[in-house]
Amino acid sequence: MIELEGVPELIDPVMVAAFEGWNDAGDAASTAVAHLDREWKGEVFAALDAEDYYDFQVNRPTVWMDAGVRKITWPTTRLSVVRVGGDKPRDLVLVRGIEPSMRWRSFCNELLGFAHELGVELVVILGALLGDTPHTRPVPISGTTSDPDLAQRMDLEETKYEGPTGIVGVLQEACTHAGVPAVSLWAAVPHYVSQPPNPKATLALLNRLEDLIDVRIPLGELAEDARAWQVGVDQLAAEDSEVAEYVQTLEEARDTAELPEASGEAIAREFERYLRRRDGGGGPAGGHATESGEGTSYLRDSPSGRTRPPKPPKPSADTDPEPDPEPGTETGTDGEDSGDSSEE
Repeated sequence: MIELEGVPELIDPVMVAAFEGWNDAGDAASTAVAHLDREWKGEVFAALDAEDYYDFQVNRPTVWMDAGVRKITWPTTRLSVVRVGGDKPRDLVLVRGIEPSMRWRSFCNELLGFAHELGVELVVILGALLGDTPHTRPVPISGTTSDPDLAQRMDLEETKYEGPTGIVGVLQEACTHAGVPAVSLWAAVPHYVSQPPNPKATLALLNRLEDLIDVRIPLGELAEDARAWQVGVDQLAAEDSEVAEYVQTLEEARDTAELPEASGEAIAREFERYLRRRDGGGGPAGGHATESGEGTSYLRDSPSGRTRPPKPPKPSADTDPEPDPEPGTETGTDGEDSGDSSEE
């Protein structure tokens, strides 16, 4: 029996979930949900029992001091709720955790139990994968669903992926069997600069989520962080001629693939999106936004010094730079999916 004491009746609730681990290249997806939770001051109302789903030798607990008292934080998945204000207020149920080590079906059933009790109308699961995409171009975002009607209504692709999957794919399939509308949004992260964080991919996921659920999301310093991240990667790539040449190869392939999308319809769609965001201004559109924290370096240092993009192998027709469970995506000029492949 799920107890939800203290949670008010929600308005048109949407569940937004992301999980650290296999489905979270560059920490882009989990950082996106963390951003929503922070900007709208989410209130945690439930946490799944860590003993049921996690192998603590894989995801170890952490010890910390609280007023001189040692405490332990266990890896788990937490649920919080935020209310988005504005002309059409609605609530978001945020699910943020780590991909479970075991009992995935029970894990999904427990989350669906919360969704049912809260009256969730749509589940959106965020993920990020490694792909052959240049960091200098808009981040490819693909949106997929197993529901043909939902695909047509929300301009999504029906998933056709076959192969190994992670908790994102399992949860989406569980939603489908339970009759709960579910969508997966995937960001493609350059495999040659995969270390987290990747604010550019996080920003792209939030922009696509904003369009999908028709909610204005306060972005804070995220746009500036994304620009700083790209400048940093540009500088590192310029230091190595082989990496620079490889990036140029990816750019040419991406630009060639996007030529058919440079249509009047695609340009008009992007211009409409630009106008919506410009008219909304730079501030939050509802809820309670917090002040942004201190600036963060988006190119992590390593024990041996500054992190650099590794020298990737020359691309060839029969090699894949990263054995990722999720397929790559292609996008049009607006950064949305124009292909027909992605994990559910």
